[in-house]
Amino acid sequence: MRDPLSDELFEAILLLKDREECYRFFQDIATISEIKALAQRLEVAKLLEKNVTYTTIAHTTGASTATISRVKRCLYFGADGYQLILKRLAKKEKVK
Repeated sequence: MRDPLSDELFEAILLLKDREECYRFFQDIATISEIKALAQRLEVAKLLEKNVTYTTIAHTTGASTATISRVKRCLYFGADGYQLILKRLAKKEKVK
């Protein structure tokens, strides 16, 4: 996955300053379906971390069991990206 084009994309994302800028950039760079799929996967990861059942996750998010399985595999055996962001989101919620 690592290559100069991906590096440039991630550097561009890191330059976004707030949620509104994220919406504007992602609306231009991705389809609504792609953005919704990414958001769905993050929600699936949150629910898996809370030990919610596949059935409930599928019903709540509309994700397929294949998507839930893939997220679970990444959540527990991936590059720890989900773990990193879920910890930061939880910390941010505690501050509120």
